[in-house]
Amino acid sequence: MKKLLIAMLVLVMLAAGLAWTGFNRYQQFLEQPLDLPADGAVLVVEPGMSARAVVSRLEAAAYTRNDWRWRVLLRLQPVVFQAGEYRLEAGMTPPGLLHKLHSGDVIQYRFTLVEGWSLKQLVAALNADPVLTGDALPDEESAVRQLLDMEWPHAEGAFLPETYVFVRGDTRKSLLRRAHQDLLDTLMEAWQQRREDHPVQSPFDLLVLASIIEKETALEDERERISGVFVRRLERGMRLQTDPTVIYGMGDAYDGDIRRRDLQTDTPYNTYTRDGLPPSPIAMAGRASLFAAANPASGDSLYFVADGQGGHTFSATLAEHQRAVNKLIGRN
Repeated sequence: MKKLLIAMLVLVMLAAGLAWTGFNRYQQFLEQPLDLPADGAVLVVEPGMSARAVVSRLEAAAYTRNDWRWRVLLRLQPVVFQAGEYRLEAGMTPPGLLHKLHSGDVIQYRFTLVEGWSLKQLVAALNADPVLTGDALPDEESAVRQLLDMEWPHAEGAFLPETYVFVRGDTRKSLLRRAHQDLLDTLMEAWQQRREDHPVQSPFDLLVLASIIEKETALEDERERISGVFVRRLERGMRLQTDPTVIYGMGDAYDGDIRRRDLQTDTPYNTYTRDGLPPSPIAMAGRASLFAAANPASGDSLYFVADGQGGHTFSATLAEHQRAVNKLIGRN
């Protein structure tokens, strides 16, 4: 009997020792960082992927061992992993990994739509992005409008230049749709805040005007002044006579130079030969240009020309304007 009691005591002590050892090993596991590279790693979790499958993927990459400790942790802390692409930083522990994958803290990418881009430039940049998915986008206006089921009359200029955040798995089409909706929202905001006696008759025409302003200057403090010139010309029935619209109307024929014959060749976009606004935007207009178009600066200037220093010289009369032109080209 005494030997039996001793044997049972020994077994209990062994069990307690094993339990203590196991507990310590488990605690160390919780606190020990994963064996990640110094610059971290990327983990992709597919939709519907189980926690065990994720751990197996980590083991295959030699970041951890898929043993009993993971099974205990996943039983004690059952979580649902959000699908996506995750950045795993050096020093991350197993509980930290579970928290990250459960919270959906996925890698975010950025795509910038640049003010003044044409539709072709926008589509080319979207198609070249290495992370966005989906079919390549068409660059013809009619095809883009059909793709997005747009009720807007033109796809040119119909997207808001901003930096858009997206995640792996997002499509080019979805980002384009977001940019279009943002444009509509911002345009309506500008339209509602427009000058009370503004000659432009619709939000679409306001966008056309904003696109011209966008192409005429990159200077923040000039946008409202240039808007004022164009608005006064519209009010007086003067032609806008702006080179960017002529260049847009030339299409692929534009070689970097605009000549007198180009100004005299009639196209729907030649504001030297036609009255009023062109039939569509000529580029993507940013928020600043939209609000400048809605709220032109007051004044009497009807002309402007480059000053040779990145800005423009504004004039109220044709004679003043001609002197500014002569100064630009070096005449006295």
